[in-house]
Amino acid sequence: MRAEASLPPVTAPGLRLPLNEVREERVTLLDGGTEAYPRMLEAIATAQVRVHLEVYTFERDGIGARFLEALVAAAHRGVAVKVVVDGWGSIGASRHLKQTLEAAGAKVRVYNPLTSLCTGRSWRNHRKILLVDDSVAFLGGINIGDAYAANGDQPGWADLALELRGDICRQLGATLHAGASALESGAVKLFLSGFAGGHRLRKRYLQAIDGAEHEVVLAHAYFLPDKGFMRALKRASRRGVTVRLMLAGRSDVVFARAATMRLYRDFLRAGVSIHEWTDSTLHAKAALVDGKKLLVGSFNLDPLSLVNLETLVEVEEPGVAAQAQRWLDKHLRGSRRVYLEDCARSGLQQWLLDIVGLAVARLAERFASFMGRRRKR
Repeated sequence: MRAEASLPPVTAPGLRLPLNEVREERVTLLDGGTEAYPRMLEAIATAQVRVHLEVYTFERDGIGARFLEALVAAAHRGVAVKVVVDGWGSIGASRHLKQTLEAAGAKVRVYNPLTSLCTGRSWRNHRKILLVDDSVAFLGGINIGDAYAANGDQPGWADLALELRGDICRQLGATLHAGASALESGAVKLFLSGFAGGHRLRKRYLQAIDGAEHEVVLAHAYFLPDKGFMRALKRASRRGVTVRLMLAGRSDVVFARAATMRLYRDFLRAGVSIHEWTDSTLHAKAALVDGKKLLVGSFNLDPLSLVNLETLVEVEEPGVAAQAQRWLDKHLRGSRRVYLEDCARSGLQQWLLDIVGLAVARLAERFASFMGRRRKR
């Protein structure tokens, strides 16, 4: 596929980026860190001018040490390296990263460190972006940590990333520091949300679901949709669209699954099928609509993603959609299907599940609402 226009690259003052990398649009879907990490490391190793890495969790050891080594090497050979990590997601590694990278001449920002809680800055930078020379970019749900890649027979966390090449990368490089952005080139649309700007990304999901004619498949790790989103999924199911949810059978977030499970009966009664992935931790944030439109990013369908900094990529390209279909089909086959009778529990069990789940959901909603109101002041 080709970009709609071939434009000269836009660069920051003083940077001269390659002129031959911005014309051809190419998109590749990557299965977790197993496929993404080697390509990301290769991109950093061949960087000529600029590397921008923005990630929620950057672990200090294992694959994190390899990324740190690659970034230091790039800085030493004169590449402008900038790294942004979240102060909460990378709490155990941020000081070491900052010291090591700044000693090599790179720029490092720890977004909203814990001390910022004293000033009420508690929202997170949840983006996962690697941009190299404004010619190749990696976006999705994958952080930098050993859990995201397979280890022998042990599968990595189930997650996805997109590798983008072409003019969309030039546009991304020109708008990285502009807060919220909506970019488009050929079959690719890329959305960045700033603080409390996640409603635009939620709207993209709703538009895709409302426009579905045959099938909607959602694979989401932290699934706490609001009532409007739930109505959209049930509405699609009732008009004959096959709606399948692949959700986390085990979660890295305490009580998150309880909050999601309390929604099961409502969805199942509306004809929505539910599948739980248990072979590893599900961390994906993706949807495929009618086997044509793919949505992938860092954006979870939960209240907190409405206030955090997030990304979402929409792609309508047959080859990428086919890749996504194969990934989803494979993981759905390996998942446990949930039926209405599976939701039957004793009165005490049901009461506890509903109480815990409701408490978690309401806490997340109220926190997001409070942060959103702060933005409007």
